[in-house]
Amino acid sequence: MSRRRPGTGSLAADLGRCQLLSLAALAVSGAGGLVIGALLLLPVGVGFLLLPPAATALRRMSDRYRGWAAHRTGTLISPPRPLPPRPAGPGGRRRRALAILGDAGFWHDLRWAWAEPVTGALIAAAPPALVWYGLFGAAVQPFVWRLLGDGNWYAFVLVDSSAAMLAALVLALGFTAAGLRLAPLVLRLHARWSGRLLTAPYTTELVRRIEHLAGSRADVLDIQAAELRRIERDLHDGAQARLVALGMTLDEASRLLDHDPPAARALLQEVRATSQRALQDLRELLHGVLPPVLADRGLGDAVRSLALDSHLDVHVDAALPGRLPAPVESAGYFAVAELLANAAKHSGSPEVRISLSHTAGMLRVTVADDGRGGANADGSGLRGLRRRIEPFDGTLVLHSPRGGPTTATLEIPCASSSPKTSSSSGTG
Repeated sequence: MSRRRPGTGSLAADLGRCQLLSLAALAVSGAGGLVIGALLLLPVGVGFLLLPPAATALRRMSDRYRGWAAHRTGTLISPPRPLPPRPAGPGGRRRRALAILGDAGFWHDLRWAWAEPVTGALIAAAPPALVWYGLFGAAVQPFVWRLLGDGNWYAFVLVDSSAAMLAALVLALGFTAAGLRLAPLVLRLHARWSGRLLTAPYTTELVRRIEHLAGSRADVLDIQAAELRRIERDLHDGAQARLVALGMTLDEASRLLDHDPPAARALLQEVRATSQRALQDLRELLHGVLPPVLADRGLGDAVRSLALDSHLDVHVDAALPGRLPAPVESAGYFAVAELLANAAKHSGSPEVRISLSHTAGMLRVTVADDGRGGANADGSGLRGLRRRIEPFDGTLVLHSPRGGPTTATLEIPCASSSPKTSSSSGTG
């Protein structure tokens, strides 16, 4: 289970959601009762027919709770694997029922179905109960106490006089206000409670983690192979071609040296120019593999170097406590380079703001502009960027509504590995 920023809503709307949750617990209890009934009927055979649809209904209900928790409170609850499908052939229903009985996610759902009406519903019902009791006190107490003669109790106040009636009225308003104020807190508490019961079993999370790492490993191998092909192509078309031409020119100059020194001198000057171009090609190739400023000065100064090379007005705020692991610095550098290039090509904004920080073992990079927005989160450049950071468990979140602004936030878990070697902030 993970958290993100909760959505906003009015106190009245949150109170209504609490009321709905407390009532929905009845349906959850009913779905759980159907599953229990199917389990009890397994010895007579009928349960094998009833269990799959009952388990499916319960899973749909638990999925709704997961979706509600994510949409309303920002609590992301990892879902279990889908229920086993019905096998083909004779006896498919019986085999599916047996497969459901061996599914850990099914038992998690059933545990939640029996705990929710007892605990979750009571938690959710607290704010509406306070509000209804407060409204009852505010609407009824001013008129009833005189009719009863000897008064009546409201909470801990005996209402038998005008002064006591005013005290009960203030108390009723306090109950109403407390219920409204507690509603959003109770929603978050209920979501956390649901997350503890509904999050995917540990074995499911472990399998997903293994699958993710296997996919990330394959992506890394693909990226490395593509990078090697690019380096080979650049060497073949660039520096290697110039060095071959340089050798041929030197041979020609050697033949002309004895009988035509001026022509040989001109060829040697051409050799010098060719060698300079070949050296420049090699430097550019090395810069694409590992920029020297990144290796020497770290991520902060390397990003400032990108800012100086850009035609945009780029402001860099770097607050890094020291050097990060070299692979993380490399991934962060090329990610910033890609995001900055995208901003230059598509945003239409003359200014870009880049922020780098490292807190709680997390490198956080934010690239923001005030351009036209509408960036495609599934574009090839951003897909490649995600593939670059996924092996580090990195994430990329893009917020780019039409009309702007655009903000790309990159996070990579890592630890600072050496003392600071560059300044903490600056502007490019």
